[in-house]
Amino acid sequence: MKSTRLSNIINRISKGKWFLQVGAILLIMITFFILAFPNVYTQTYDMEKFSTTKETIRAPITIENEKETERRTREVVQSIEERYQISTEITEERIGFVEEIFEAVKKIKEDNLNSTEEGVNTESELDQLKQILSPEINNADITNKQWRILLDSTDNERTLAQELITTSLYEAFDNGVRSEEQSNVIRDINQKLQYASINEELREVLFQIVNFAIVPNSFFSADLTNEAQKQATDNVEPVMIRAGEVIVQEGQLITNEIYEELELLGLLDSERNYFPVIGLIILFLLLASIIFIEFKEYEKIAKLDRAKMGAIVLVSLFVAIMLKMSSLYMTSTNHLHILVPIAAASLLVKILLSERIAIALSIVYSIIGSVLFNTEIPGLLNLEAGIYFLFSQLAGVYFLRNIKDRSAILKAASGVVLVNIATVLLFLFMTYEKYTWIEYLTYSGYGLLSALLAAILTLGMLPFFETGLGIISDTKLLTLSSPNQPLLRKLLVEAPGTYHHSIMVANLSEASCEAIGANGLLARVAAYYHDLGKTVRPHYFIENQMGMKNPHDYLEPAQSAEIIMAHPYDGARLLKEHKIPKEIIDIAKQHHGTTLLKYFYFKAKEKYNDTKERDYRYPGPKPKSKEAAIVAVCDSVEAAVRSMDHPSQKEISKLVSSIIEDRLLDGQLNESTLTFQELEQIKKVICETLNGIYHSRIKYPTEEKNKEDDRLDY
Repeated sequence: MKSTRLSNIINRISKGKWFLQVGAILLIMITFFILAFPNVYTQTYDMEKFSTTKETIRAPITIENEKETERRTREVVQSIEERYQISTEITEERIGFVEEIFEAVKKIKEDNLNSTEEGVNTESELDQLKQILSPEINNADITNKQWRILLDSTDNERTLAQELITTSLYEAFDNGVRSEEQSNVIRDINQKLQYASINEELREVLFQIVNFAIVPNSFFSADLTNEAQKQATDNVEPVMIRAGEVIVQEGQLITNEIYEELELLGLLDSERNYFPVIGLIILFLLLASIIFIEFKEYEKIAKLDRAKMGAIVLVSLFVAIMLKMSSLYMTSTNHLHILVPIAAASLLVKILLSERIAIALSIVYSIIGSVLFNTEIPGLLNLEAGIYFLFSQLAGVYFLRNIKDRSAILKAASGVVLVNIATVLLFLFMTYEKYTWIEYLTYSGYGLLSALLAAILTLGMLPFFETGLGIISDTKLLTLSSPNQPLLRKLLVEAPGTYHHSIMVANLSEASCEAIGANGLLARVAAYYHDLGKTVRPHYFIENQMGMKNPHDYLEPAQSAEIIMAHPYDGARLLKEHKIPKEIIDIAKQHHGTTLLKYFYFKAKEKYNDTKERDYRYPGPKPKSKEAAIVAVCDSVEAAVRSMDHPSQKEISKLVSSIIEDRLLDGQLNESTLTFQELEQIKKVICETLNGIYHSRIKYPTEEKNKEDDRLDY
């Protein structure tokens, strides 16, 4: 007993929508995970120092070699020379002493020249000079003889000497004089003075003045040195090991440095790294969540059945294999991803399901493509390939509009061509590499070929999905809506009244569906075929009798009811024989639901007291979709309106309200998910459409004529 209950629970779960969706998503994600695993898994090696490697090993990730960065930083710091700060105060002070000497000598010479006193000689001038010179100068190691030589020199000689020594001092002090360089600086200046055009005695005096004037004016600065070292350290670029960089060539000796790099990259057995794999799992969980959410959003507007789920799985598997096979031949230079006809996926999904799911899956496929095209370098995503795939697919979604025939796919492909070429040129122009015009044309040609292949694949695979999986797409519906379709021609020739009735129902149904966001094209095409079963016995239906005698006048009510109630199922059988999509067959079978055939029921009740209502009700099923319910309502409305004699807006509104209310009270709309708000909108659209067709010549029948209404069903 317990095992039976468990089995029943499992069966109910297995039939649930969520189980189907989760199963499909898991299948897609597991497939992509298996294909992407080699692109993120870090291969490890068992090797020892100073052994020879048997293969070329590349870096799987981009990482900083901190030890090498620290070593380079130390070298840079050590190469920075000590920084010294020059004291301008000392410079000005020492040169000021020199200028003081020459100015004092000049002053004394001028004063004595203008003096009227007798007995002025060199000795007195020397005394005067020492009295006016600064103590620092007097303490200098300059002899009286040297002072006398300076005093005895001419003005021109002193002027030239002052210019020579001042210029040399400024040059030396501006360059900075360190204590350890003081003697060298003095020697250099004296060497320059050696060749000056002045007499030997005066030159010796200048040598002595230089010895006095030159003192250190450049001193070590810890702040400047630290600042220079810091600036140099900041300019040191981190030593990076780039993903894809060759660490060791085949046959190369494993040095200590190479071994450390392998250890740093986690390529040794003791450093196995599973983090990229964990990251891949998280990525696919996020992508699976996106797909699952989009499935739930899609179910709000349409049914996500097994066929559509199968289509998504097959498209995803097709994309997975296509991307993986292409990536095997991908290198860092051949840009093979441009040739991948990825837009075929978005075109197929939009045609078979919806634009929103096509956009969501385009994002998913693009992200996965960036992983598969990373040239198997873990930690690297090929963003160029991912962006190209995304733009190409979104272009397919955007440009695929107004699908009236399969030529719309070719028109969309022309838009994809433009986007592909623009994306290709975008990356070529942004790169630092230089390309020739031949390469620009070649890669643009790849984008063109990718779009053409996408169109060819879409056109080639679409019939498989439509026929093999029984998915009804807009292109399939448009094909079925053609007047040249054999079944529609059969309806037109064998039951012209029914054909006209179906056209009217189609117009009402499409307008009503579009008003509430349902599939208007599906409702229109289904309405074309909903009464196909009447072609089995066309003259038993009043719209096809055209002046002939009514055959039901010669039949029992039960026989007539049996003939009339068979037409939905005859139609479903014919549609199934001609392999018409299941959605249209369902609407044909459900458009009368389990409604009561009132005319023959009341007629039988007048003759037979034991008449049972269930014998005059359609077997069903009731309408199970919004489109089926709308076709059912519009079918009854159109049939009732045709019997009216005096149309008016008021009567039209009253008639439509009556029919919708009757269907509600009879429970015919219970399984269709239509809301009261949607029914109000449907009523409004039907009334507007009928007013446009019948103007003001409609008369609604009285309750007493209820049974006459049902004669319009046959």
